[in-house]
Amino acid sequence: MTAGTDKSVFLEPSAPLAIRSFYLQGPAGRLEALLNEGRPDAPFATLICHPHPLGGGTMHNKVVYHAAKVFSGLGWPVLRFNFRGTGLSEGTHDGRAEVEDVRAGLDWLAHEYGKPIVAAGFSFGAAMGLKACCADPSIRGFAGLGLPTHADGRAYT
Repeated sequence: MTAGTDKSVFLEPSAPLAIRSFYLQGPAGRLEALLNEGRPDAPFATLICHPHPLGGGTMHNKVVYHAAKVFSGLGWPVLRFNFRGTGLSEGTHDGRAEVEDVRAGLDWLAHEYGKPIVAAGFSFGAAMGLKACCADPSIRGFAGLGLPTHADGRAYT
């Protein structure tokens, strides 16, 4: 730990935490979700968004999975979900409206835990997550993993 680091965000290791599978309500229907439940004394909750569904991206992507392991290893609750039209999530992939799916996940976490949120996303999930999180003052941090700048003729600005 570096000097000046707030040790309260790091919890002592404990027994493995439960993972719960459920659906949360999104703007285009039910969104398939997984929750690493976290410890009651966790200082933050986390949302992690997956890469582009048309490229095979899901909440089970290995980068998303390992990111969830890192945050849940801190004892924080971690929510992963499939964007609309992915896996068992309802709706149809749009490429832009998925930012609303992210907001649905953020709203669910805020309601369920009432803790500050640190979010993350990989590739397309980073672009959608960043759009949603920049407009939300309750977000305390965002990790953009493999943030795209251009893809399929679209500029992510």
